[in-house]
Amino acid sequence: MYKYDEVFKASIEYFNGDELAASVFAGKYALQDTEGNYLELTPDDMHQRLASEFAGIEAQYDNSMHYEEIYDLFKDFKYVIPQGSPMSGIGNEAKIQSLSNCFVIESPADSYAGILKTDQEQVQIMKRRGGVGFDISTIRPKGMTTSNAAKTTDGIEVFLDRFSNSCREVAQGGRRGALMLSISVHHPQVMEFIKIKKDLTRVTGANISVRVTDEFMKAVKADDHYTVRWPVDSDSPEVHDHFKATEVWDALIEGAHASAEPGVLFWDTATRMTPSDAYTDVGFGSVSTNPCGEIILSPYDSCRLMLVNLTSFVKNPWSNGAEFDYGLFRSITKKAQRLMDDMIDLEIEQIDKILAKIDNDPENDEVKYYERNLWNTIRQVAINGRRTGLGITGLGDAIAMLGQRYGSDESIKTTEEIYKWLSLASYEESIQLAKERGAFEVFDHHKERDHPFLQRIFSELTPEVIEDYRTYGRRNIANTTTAPAGSVSCLTQTTSGIEPAFMLHYTRRKKVQNGEEVMFVDDLGDEWTEFTVYHHGFKQWLDSDHGTTASESDLAHAVAFSPYHGATANEINWRAKVKLQSVAQKWICHAISNTTNLPADIDVETVKDIYMLGWELGCKGVTVYRDGSRSGVLVATDDKKEATPAIIERNAPKRPEELECDIYHTSIKGQKWVVLIGLLNGKPYEVIGGEADQIEIPSRYRSGKLYKRIFKTLNSKYDLTVGNGDDELILKDVVSVFDNPNHAGYTRVISTSLRHGVPVQYLFEQMQKDKEMDMFSFSKVIARCLKNYIDDGTSASDKICSDCGAIDSLVYQEGCVTCKSCGAGKCG
Repeated sequence: MYKYDEVFKASIEYFNGDELAASVFAGKYALQDTEGNYLELTPDDMHQRLASEFAGIEAQYDNSMHYEEIYDLFKDFKYVIPQGSPMSGIGNEAKIQSLSNCFVIESPADSYAGILKTDQEQVQIMKRRGGVGFDISTIRPKGMTTSNAAKTTDGIEVFLDRFSNSCREVAQGGRRGALMLSISVHHPQVMEFIKIKKDLTRVTGANISVRVTDEFMKAVKADDHYTVRWPVDSDSPEVHDHFKATEVWDALIEGAHASAEPGVLFWDTATRMTPSDAYTDVGFGSVSTNPCGEIILSPYDSCRLMLVNLTSFVKNPWSNGAEFDYGLFRSITKKAQRLMDDMIDLEIEQIDKILAKIDNDPENDEVKYYERNLWNTIRQVAINGRRTGLGITGLGDAIAMLGQRYGSDESIKTTEEIYKWLSLASYEESIQLAKERGAFEVFDHHKERDHPFLQRIFSELTPEVIEDYRTYGRRNIANTTTAPAGSVSCLTQTTSGIEPAFMLHYTRRKKVQNGEEVMFVDDLGDEWTEFTVYHHGFKQWLDSDHGTTASESDLAHAVAFSPYHGATANEINWRAKVKLQSVAQKWICHAISNTTNLPADIDVETVKDIYMLGWELGCKGVTVYRDGSRSGVLVATDDKKEATPAIIERNAPKRPEELECDIYHTSIKGQKWVVLIGLLNGKPYEVIGGEADQIEIPSRYRSGKLYKRIFKTLNSKYDLTVGNGDDELILKDVVSVFDNPNHAGYTRVISTSLRHGVPVQYLFEQMQKDKEMDMFSFSKVIARCLKNYIDDGTSASDKICSDCGAIDSLVYQEGCVTCKSCGAGKCG
């Protein structure tokens, strides 16, 4: 067993001094037991764990790969990386979770019972670490009659808030829920859907996207009207109207320009070119997408993700003789597809554990009915389709290693070639697996006849492979995608997914130690040093024969001389970025998580052109991010403004004799804590806290992790009353029970700040900044509890990471926010 500090230190050595990569591994993927003790010291331990689990599945089949071969694929993140949930969940006995990164569930039935069923299903999946998407086009529009007491429906808006709030509930205590809500452009309330997030207090827990059809896009081009109806897929709808297409289009694009939402899904392209849609009549018709948009799924289907690291296939990198080894790439991709199929068996084992836990839970069968039914359905769909999500990462670096500029015509051709080989190798292996293991349960040659995407693939395969396909079928209903790779790219030390390098170098600050040069002294007198952090690929180029001709002391000159010049996220021509996405999409089963970054002063008409080009070139969706457009998400570091401090008179309200009180039990790195937050008018007024073994609240008074406010009070002498009437418990002199004077002094300062009106979000941000302070664990515990009282559940600062407190560290790529300091990621 190890402590966090031991894992972090050993991982820094493993990653050659890369503290960010070490932090991501230690914080997200290193195996821990139920007490928070670390069971893995470095990523090599994790790779041995993964190889052992995959080898166990392989042993059940003929022509199996052995442990050593699988380990070599994972070792040093060189070739194949199981992504996210699989990396943390495979072989993890301490957590009962799904290995699927994302799910789509059935659209809610148009009734309260149906809506509540959907609400429960999303929560049940999120608590097992899965992101969820579903379409709400089935909900009747506002004003239609109902047979309940209300007589008419309020429409979609109230239910958007419901689903969003449920997602945020799951996100409490450090867990992040992830939710995508979509709607058809033909729904009569599409305009309300598009505009709902203009109110910054609404639908804060979900991403939203509009499914647009070819009918709609043609009407936009023709400046014509199109039909809205409900039900949206009915030939004889109950509601029927005509909207001006350009008015809806303008609202969509203005939203994307203002805040990158709603997203736009080109739905006819998606359903036409996704191979699983050939099986719509047996339940595999696409209905929505996952929160980051890379997986278009049918109801109750899910997808596990795995990446191939493209940088490992460039021979003679950074030289005139650089070339991409397509032969090795094909061989590794086929092995990766085999492992992807194994991951479905590993997922089924995990679902069986989930079902066993449900059976053993103390609730009665009526309470457990929907959860059990949900996971049984997901299990069967996984067996019937055996869907996989094989993708790539490191494209931006691979392009540079080949001496090409990302976004150039040459790089676009290279990108298409790489994706073509990925897809063909994946399908070759899926056909071979069908020969060895059998086709997916619902496979039917007749359904696949004339499917445009499959015909494109089959036209490139050899006659021998096609003959095997005709005889044995395919093992997997759909194979490939390109998902966000934010935290994983920190481990591979490459660019993320299909994206270019975001920045080539930035300045990082840390406290002075061991005689380092003092470069900055803050207001508290603490001394700091600064150093330049280089993008790994750029540093490799600097160290190469070509790079040594550039001057590292003159970074502007070095950048201009490098293959990354003019090719970072904010420099690439938007038209080139969309073209590059489209050639990749041509060969991908599902979709591609990709962001077209735009300067702050880009006009709305240009954004319209980007989306129109994406549709015309066959993309399944387009995401743009205009610099500075997402208030509360991130702002570029070169847009700093001098702030003039305001002098505000503040008077603390007098403490009442009794305060309502919330009581939290939480833990950091295995250390358990109890925190009491006194409330005045529903807002935090004072904080008391300490180690959990210093105070015990009988379990009969608990209601989950958060106690019911109505039954708790702190009196002015700091006695705690829990319960009500005859069942009342009084704990005398609570403060003295928490006997650590450092904790007491710290919480008194926080309480004073709260009483004098300092916004909770600012305290929250400050408490997480200094990881080196002695009381950082306690500080983080208090911050975690106070986060529940921030209105929108997020940090108020545009530039501060809510996980690590790093300033100016957030970037927006692949539809997600990623912290370049700690690797934390959040979709939307």
